[in-house]
Amino acid sequence: MTGLSYARLAVAFLSGMIFGFGLSLSGMVDPARVLGFLNLASGHWDPSLMFVLGGAVLIAVPGVMLQRRMKKPALDTRFHLPEKSAVDTRLIVGSAIFGIGWGSAGFCPGPAVSALSIGLPSVPLFVVAMAAGMILHDRLLMRKRL
Repeated sequence: MTGLSYARLAVAFLSGMIFGFGLSLSGMVDPARVLGFLNLASGHWDPSLMFVLGGAVLIAVPGVMLQRRMKKPALDTRFHLPEKSAVDTRLIVGSAIFGIGWGSAGFCPGPAVSALSIGLPSVPLFVVAMAAGMILHDRLLMRKRL
């Protein structure tokens, strides 16, 4: 491994630690809080997730603006950005499935992995099921392409 590879790993590790700490600090690893935000009709709506999302946007916008001015990232030869930008059936169906999972369980992938640290018995089950769904999708997609 080169020094550049170690630097990439260190930045990835540090970024993951900051992300996980922020999710835990904000309470977003608690599915009850997330479901409280998503359930507008309950009469007990919890707007705290909106502030977490707003904080993320405040951090992300300057980062995107900086990225657009750079020719390449500091630790790689190019930016790895999505090449596809069309809104198609796969995007809409996938978004709907994601939303159904998020709304029924109160987890999305990042907070679910972070929530492994809090010891709720449903969290490992969700993470395993999430990984199984990703693997199943990839196996079906690869079979379809062959």
